[in-house]
Order: sequence, then structure tokens, then C-alpha cells
Amino acid sequence: MNAVGLPRKDEMPRKDERLAIPSLGEYDNDLLTVDAWINNRSKVVQAQSLLCAKLQERDKLIRERVEYLAKKRGITFDEMWAEILNGTAQKIVPGEGEGLEYKPGDEG
Repeated sequence: MNAVGLPRKDEMPRKDERLAIPSLGEYDNDLLTVDAWINNRSKVVQAQSLLCAKLQERDKLIRERVEYLAKKRGITFDEMWAEILNGTAQKIVPGEGEGLEYKPGDEG
């Protein structure tokens, strides 16, 4: 503990990696409740299953968007993917990306 009685930064508990999803609307919550019951799962397990299925369905689209962003920055897909995953990817603010505009057919 430091002088004011707060834990030091190196003593802070590890960040919880679980997702916190806001409450669903009444209709969506009812659908999830029924869907979970039909599949003999808890609502949490069913929601996780649905999210994973939707992400897998969007895999190609997500990869295409990462490729676009990588080309715009003049880096490889793998570099962009890694930057996003490790939290170092930066958004380009208006005016900052001049000369970086993606042109269809560019090979990066």
C-alpha cells in the first residue's frame, strides 16, 4: 500500500478478461431465454454460443476489413492484426492519413 492507503500499481488485481454485455431489450431477452431453454443451456452459455457463431460467420468480412486498414497504413495484414490484438493499433484521424488512401488494386 502507498501513503494514502491505496494499493500500489504493481499490487492491483489483474483485469478481468470477461466481457460485460449490457442488458438486452425485453424482446431479445425473451428470445434468448426461450432459445437457451430449447437447447438445454443456460442463457450465458447460449449467448456465448451465439456470439461465437456470429463471429465465425463474419470471419471473412473481418479479415477483409483488416486487410483494407493494413494497406491504408502501408503495413502487412499480419502486422495490422497483431497491432489490433496487442492494443497498439492507432486509428487514423482526419488529415493524418493524407497520402495513405487505399486505392483498389494496390498490392500493399
